[in-house]
Amino acid sequence: MTRKAINAYQKGTLKQDIANADPHKLTLMLMQGALDKLAYAKGCIERNDLKGRAEHLSKATAIFINLRDTLDLNIGGEFAENLYSLYDYFLSQLAGISAENGVDIINEVLQLFLPIKDAWAQIPETAKREAYAQASA
Repeated sequence: MTRKAINAYQKGTLKQDIANADPHKLTLMLMQGALDKLAYAKGCIERNDLKGRAEHLSKATAIFINLRDTLDLNIGGEFAENLYSLYDYFLSQLAGISAENGVDIINEVLQLFLPIKDAWAQIPETAKREAYAQASA
């Protein structure tokens, strides 16, 4: 199977996953996407691939902006405000990446973000249903 065919299949599968996902799953997919893009950017920095670094950092940044801007500060209260500030911190850190400090900054963002993604993945089904009901009301 050619690489082009594999990419087309993966894009089709991703579109199907997105179409069938609930808000919790969509957020989890975004979080995983941010982690993936940061890992790719880190590899690009290590290989001195400036174009790849810029591309993957741009995509990770866009994901963090989306995650930040979709927080409901009214419902989420102090927790949502703290998460908003953390996403802002990630964005400012990623904006300041250079060839010299890039790997260290990405490692810091990964270290801070991974527990958030892991906690999100462990939210019980009952809590998700409760949150959806509250948001719908």
